[in-house]
Amino acid sequence: MPKTQAPATELASQYRAQVTGDLERNVQEQERIGAEITAVQERLTALRQDHTVLVTVQQALGITPAPAKPAAGPDSTALSSPRKAAAAGPGKRTARKPAAKKAAAKASGTAKTDRPTLVDLIRHHLAEQSEPRSAAEISAALGQAHPERGIKTKVVRVTLEGLVAKSQAQRTKQGASVFYTAPAAQAETRPADADR
Repeated sequence: MPKTQAPATELASQYRAQVTGDLERNVQEQERIGAEITAVQERLTALRQDHTVLVTVQQALGITPAPAKPAAGPDSTALSSPRKAAAAGPGKRTARKPAAKKAAAKASGTAKTDRPTLVDLIRHHLAEQSEPRSAAEISAALGQAHPERGIKTKVVRVTLEGLVAKSQAQRTKQGASVFYTAPAAQAETRPADADR
């Protein structure tokens, strides 16, 4: 009997080593795939937030919205497993919250329509300046003057570029930096006491 025990023990040892190795590879693969899913979800969330910002800027600029809609959410795509559907779900729910809040604000009549638009604030700020300003400087100044608005540099930059496209602002480059000023006609008619 000792001869049959040795091969059986050796075989069991090989199985244990094989199963242990397979389990380790499985866990590593799960972690890798999980990280990829998380990265894709974060990218999708960022794209949805960018879309919301761009729509807001579009409305602030008074541009007629295009009929295009954002890509369909994760649960409208073909998913190969319930695990993927569960993983994709939270990002979608999170992305809908800001839109739902805006819709609720409009429906309840608490939309902030009595405030000047970001475009108006930027135009007024540029008209008051004696020197060109970067989008970050403009954003910081407006953020200090209107802390309740949560003004973001990216939105200010996009809005400034929209104003440049409409000849309502001028863009100059100094090296890698971009600066903005009021159009020449506005800058010339600016009140003298506005220089700061």
